Amino acid sequence: MLRGFQRRSEQIARRHGLTPQQHQLLLMIKGAPDGTERTTVSGLVRLLQLKQSTVTELVQRAEEAGLVRRDRSGVDGRVVQLVLTEEGESRIAASVAEHGDESRLLVELASGLRLGP
Repeated sequence: MLRGFQRRSEQIARRHGLTPQQHQLLLMIKGAPDGTERTTVSGLVRLLQLKQSTVTELVQRAEEAGLVRRDRSGVDGRVVQLVLTEEGESRIAASVAEHGDESRLLVELASGLRLGP
């Protein structure tokens, strides 16, 4: 069942012009655990369980594709937060909508929440 969901999610991502990795990246930013819809590269390293260099390259490619942008934190100027662009928002919204009834599962998985009964 999980593999079928993953395969369907990959197909949906591609239909919306996203690689499966970009799809997951956008979901992780949109579903940030603190609810801000923002995260850092370090936060993504923890969420995606990938090396920092891999996440940095993924973010750079998503930024070049116009899907994410980097914003300096208003609290600490040394911190760079990642946020979805209008294009990134549009593509992830269309993807989640296409998942239909599965979208709750998709968002909860992306935010790291445990599913309730």
